[in-house]
Amino acid sequence: MYGKIGYMLKTVLQKLKTKNYILTMLGYFAFFLALYTVLDYLNSPYPMMSATYGWWLVLINITLNTIMAALSAFLIGATSAQFDFSKKSSKGANATYASIIFGVFTYGCTPCVISFLAAIGISFSVAVLPLAGLPYKFMSFGLLILGLIWVLVAINKTTCKVNTTKDDKTIILK
Repeated sequence: MYGKIGYMLKTVLQKLKTKNYILTMLGYFAFFLALYTVLDYLNSPYPMMSATYGWWLVLINITLNTIMAALSAFLIGATSAQFDFSKKSSKGANATYASIIFGVFTYGCTPCVISFLAAIGISFSVAVLPLAGLPYKFMSFGLLILGLIWVLVAINKTTCKVNTTKDDKTIILK
């Protein structure tokens, strides 16, 4: 181990700096930013949000969307790089998807959520989302932070075999 950061975590972070991973993560970032922005728009368009709650709420939503999109892209990139090395997937990557699903069912389109829940037999749902769903967005952000911690710890604990000679003698990187 190299201090608190293990060799595998350093290796994964180095791999994330390659052109392919940077382009892939930029693509995921754009996708998630668009998704979070559409969810905001379906709940309350920014001009209406600004008129109702003030420009500060719009700024917080845009900032959170950007941070959450970056975290989501990083989580997918890091787990992909880890999988490339160890051929083991981290369950923490699911936090990205859980966060999206959570977002769709909370700070997303309120009429859509109520209709969907009624269609599957659930008759209770929030009728009004406070601050255009901001508390729910913070919960979704919290899920992403937990996923990030989980993934980093999992990568740090990952081991994989690496061939070091022509004799196929292997060492295990920790």
